[in-house]
Amino acid sequence: MNNDIIHAYSRTQALADGVLVDVSDMAKQAGFIYPVALTRLVWEECVAWDNASEQVYQDEPGRLWDLLTIMHRTALECPLPVMHFSILRIPRGGHQPEKVDLWTLCGPGDDERAVVTVMFPDED
Repeated sequence: MNNDIIHAYSRTQALADGVLVDVSDMAKQAGFIYPVALTRLVWEECVAWDNASEQVYQDEPGRLWDLLTIMHRTALECPLPVMHFSILRIPRGGHQPEKVDLWTLCGPGDDERAVVTVMFPDED
């Protein structure tokens, strides 16, 4: 049996390609000590906002802050490598908040230092 790696896709490449969105600067303000990234889908569904096309006013920094502070509070209560948490967010075109389930994975990054990735439960 051959266990050679055929192809590897690094976190650095995923960040450069936009597959992951680095939110480490605001995550530090929210209390995280490790780099934090969101999958592009989490960014688009839970953070991205365009007030020119929406009827409800919000801003991206506020939406991101809400996600990070809820995630940080959950991490303080349940400091596991894999952690589930939920947020309320107004979906695009919506007026009322909806519950969204997310999970985080804390593990080694490209240089073996700890990193945190936030994703939907069906992403990997």
